Amino acid sequence: MIRIGLISDTHGLLRPEALAYLRGSDHILHAGDIGDAVILREIAAVAPLTVVRGNNDTDAWARKVREVEVVSIDGVSIYLLHDLSLLDVDPIACGHRVVVTGHSHKPLIEERSGVLYVNPGSAGPRRFTLPISVGELLIDRGSVRARLKTLDAVAASKRNKK
Repeated sequence: MIRIGLISDTHGLLRPEALAYLRGSDHILHAGDIGDAVILREIAAVAPLTVVRGNNDTDAWARKVREVEVVSIDGVSIYLLHDLSLLDVDPIACGHRVVVTGHSHKPLIEERSGVLYVNPGSAGPRRFTLPISVGELLIDRGSVRARLKTLDAVAASKRNKK
């Protein structure tokens, strides 16, 4: 089984709990709004990393990051972009089994017409009352499933105040 860690919307904050969750991944996908190139280096130290630029990634370092990436892992094609509303391809026609996005900060797993849509939510600063979360794809002989994990940001903030 192959484990692909999913993270998005770090906005310059890489929580230790998010990094711990990503450990053990065979590959990691970051769906944009990274916030700082240092975050990419820290995540890439855990596993091979594929990343896309989000609408808030406007600094010079981010210009080198593409807005869309396609990766094929164990025969499963994954289309990675930041904002689902900007999806400009037909995933079915293109043979993509999974579309991974970020942007909304709302964790989501939804299958439509055989395509799995996954948004790991936001792993960075809390927005409104939305959870702090990450996710994973598990690929086994061409079969793929997704899981989301809500991080305990309350405990983390208490620990940081000590």
